[in-house]
Amino acid sequence: MEKSNGNKATQIFWSIVSFLRRCLFLVISVRPIPHHIAFIMDGNRRYAKKRKLKEGDGHRVGFLALMSMLKYCYELGVRYVTIYAFSIDNFKRDPEEVKSLMDLMREKIEGLIKEESIVNRYGIKVHFIGNLKLLSEPVRLAAERAMEATANNSRGVLSICIAYTSTDEIVHAVQESCEEKSDEISVMNASGAGYGLLQLGGNEKEERENIVKLTDIEKHMYMAVAPDPDILIRTSGETRLSNFLLWQSAHCYLYSPSVLWPEIGFRHFTWAILSFQRSYFYLDRKRKQS
Repeated sequence: MEKSNGNKATQIFWSIVSFLRRCLFLVISVRPIPHHIAFIMDGNRRYAKKRKLKEGDGHRVGFLALMSMLKYCYELGVRYVTIYAFSIDNFKRDPEEVKSLMDLMREKIEGLIKEESIVNRYGIKVHFIGNLKLLSEPVRLAAERAMEATANNSRGVLSICIAYTSTDEIVHAVQESCEEKSDEISVMNASGAGYGLLQLGGNEKEERENIVKLTDIEKHMYMAVAPDPDILIRTSGETRLSNFLLWQSAHCYLYSPSVLWPEIGFRHFTWAILSFQRSYFYLDRKRKQS
């Protein structure tokens, strides 16, 4: 009986907390809300060392922190969230650690498909971003199943950057753009129409130099599924981007709380939003000037 009463009291308490949080978000929403927030989840290993946990346990606690951040984002009305889950450079770590991370990743990816998962609860479409060919087959297949299972969700987008670096993304986009233009030129030449380098009296040298345009590269970026981020949050007090969204983050607000990733909480999230709102008109002006 006492246990039952305790459970009811706990449920009531968290219901009140959730209600108050939503009320605060309504107040915050009076000012501009970011469309896209990106996270660099830094500090899982240091957290495990600090708390004398097994190394892998730091990542498990970090996953719980991620679920809280996703909940806050979608409750506030942020449509796009991107997380830096695993860099290509992380493959250089100890093989046992990499294997442990891949196993944990597959376990959590498969959890996204479950009906009660956060992505289904909030109607979130999941994209896995990066050079997925570098992943082990079980992880890659799990990622493909998660993308297929959430393809019809439309209330928000979660992009998980895995086997990703920004330089790899840019090289990939340039290669894809060049191959696409090469195919177009081949088709035009085969039809006898040429590629129109001198159309409308244009200069041949200028036309050749501009065959591949900025828009061609941007549409082939892995992150073409989302607009550029408005806020990039990196924990542990680090201000480095670590080869993450270098192309997309030219005009976003950078927030670097000193806490380790598993320690990030509601107050840090709220402060990031308020800080973004204070800087919004300056950032928007700079974006329009570029």
